[in-house]
Amino acid sequence: MSTPRLFVIVLSNNRRDDTLACIESLRRSDYKNMKIILLDNLSTDDLIDVVYQRYPDIEIISLKENLGYAGNNNIGIKAALEQGAEWLFVLNDDTILDPSCLSSLINVGESDGNIGILGPMVYHFDEPQVIQSAGGTLGKYWLSTHMGKDEVDRGQFQTAHEVEWISGCAILVRRTVIEKVGLLDVDYFLYWEETEWCIRASRAGWRIYHVPQAKLWHKGVQRKYQPKPYVTYYVTRNRLFTLAKHKAPWTARCIAFMEILKTLLSWSIRPKWISQRDHRNAMWKALVDYWHHRYGPMPS
Repeated sequence: MSTPRLFVIVLSNNRRDDTLACIESLRRSDYKNMKIILLDNLSTDDLIDVVYQRYPDIEIISLKENLGYAGNNNIGIKAALEQGAEWLFVLNDDTILDPSCLSSLINVGESDGNIGILGPMVYHFDEPQVIQSAGGTLGKYWLSTHMGKDEVDRGQFQTAHEVEWISGCAILVRRTVIEKVGLLDVDYFLYWEETEWCIRASRAGWRIYHVPQAKLWHKGVQRKYQPKPYVTYYVTRNRLFTLAKHKAPWTARCIAFMEILKTLLSWSIRPKWISQRDHRNAMWKALVDYWHHRYGPMPS
């Protein structure tokens, strides 16, 4: 088995116990040619002291400001590239990996030099047999969808298969992909940036693969997950940004605008949706900021 040098970039978002559990699962991995870079995103607890004591081989980078998923992870990606990483695994701190997850991903990636990005089978942590993502699709109308979402895993995904994008909670990227298409786009700040990364890679000729044998459990986005209004803002603005940036067909853009306007109208006039007024306001703000080309963090 080929064992190229792998760097795992864990972005910690002030979740001490989750981060330590994630690191412990990485330490149990059967893939050993690996270095962990921990990005500390302004933690207010003793996480850094604990990691220094328990895992002296882990490199810790303390972030000076919150640059979002894209900007924060780019700092770790740059550090890994400078140290000779052949593969980079960008990982959320609220994940738990199966011991063979990394080796399963690397094996598929190394089997075909045209494969540039890979992702594992992501399960809901609180429902360990329920799929959160088996890779993503866009389709001709650019409707971002997780394959297998909320399905019980009954073996419906047997072999590694090509997809259009990979969930950003755990995404493996070949070094040469980044050298050719660049880093994550910091204009996104949060949400859709991993999808856009995959679109860029695919358009540059790389293949995107989901590997069901690589298993991982994600604590975020449970089936009953209720997003905050800021999520509505970023998802709305960045979806439109992606469609424009990559010159999606006008039918896809029209469908996106119609969906957004329909939702805004419903949240504005139907009494049963009065609880969604904060989301309505966030969506309006997203539309305005998209129109004025305002990207990066959501204005306060």
